[in-house]
Amino acid sequence: MPFFDLASLTKPLVTAPLALQHLDLDADRRTQLGFQDRPVPLTVRQLLSHSAALPVWLPYTGEPLAEQLRRGIPEGRHPLFRWGTQGLAVYSDLGYRLLAELLELEKRRAFNELGKDATGLLPAPWPEPAQAIPDGPDAEAWSIAEPDHPVPPRAENLPQDANARAGMSGHAGFGGTALQMKVWLQQWAGSRIPCRMAVETARAADGTVWGLGLQRVFDGAWHFGQLLSRIPLGIQGTHVLASTEETLPEPLPTPKPGAGRPSAFWMHFGYTGPALFIRPEDGLCLCLLLHRRGPKGEIIDLDTLRARRWRMLEGFLAQF
Repeated sequence: MPFFDLASLTKPLVTAPLALQHLDLDADRRTQLGFQDRPVPLTVRQLLSHSAALPVWLPYTGEPLAEQLRRGIPEGRHPLFRWGTQGLAVYSDLGYRLLAELLELEKRRAFNELGKDATGLLPAPWPEPAQAIPDGPDAEAWSIAEPDHPVPPRAENLPQDANARAGMSGHAGFGGTALQMKVWLQQWAGSRIPCRMAVETARAADGTVWGLGLQRVFDGAWHFGQLLSRIPLGIQGTHVLASTEETLPEPLPTPKPGAGRPSAFWMHFGYTGPALFIRPEDGLCLCLLLHRRGPKGEIIDLDTLRARRWRMLEGFLAQF
């Protein structure tokens, strides 16, 4: 049975549930995390909704994030190096790194142990390898930001994400088979966790809406909500669709400007390919497990990955 690197699906399926279970959402964490010079509070609610005004990404060096930020970031030298904006949602891996640190401080256990016990999903290094894909933009950016810290070496039982390979918990680093995913998702979707996550909390400059670990799906032309809205209400259950196909699909039309209207679904994507869609109203959960690799072993671009996800959803929708 194929093993999948879940990449950023770690955020909504491991980190966010643990944070909602064990952490106060609105306590000020500046002192605890070393951000005493921050002029505004730093809360778990902000971290979960990507609204803490943190940078998008930084290499994981093992030092406290507050100290790393005091050294500065190489703004303008790579798209990953940009600061968030106070009051706006800006997707950041670093917020989930801080959530993992808070969980370890409060529970006095390693984050990976907490995640494995709670979900049944496996933290890296994994007992079996996921299908490898080439390094992504994080490895290129790593050498710009931290030239004195080598990019963590690749290994077949380690995550594709360079930060996760280096040991940065919270944002990536978990994996599983389709069966392991289904077992956990049935518990996850059957609990109150998705309902707590699917609450509009922060909005990005482009209109994207984030809850506490999930992003709202909109129904504009060639947005995923256009497809998902065809699923009748009351079609419940957890559905895990897995594929290791590497053929490249025909490209999709570019989504038209404007996201349309909010749909009943919320979602999250993983850099390596997987996608998660949840409709809290009736508990419907769709998980796509796929690899972001083309027929020549190359990493496929985001538009092609979107088309691959779209075709998988179309196959599921054919029954309706």
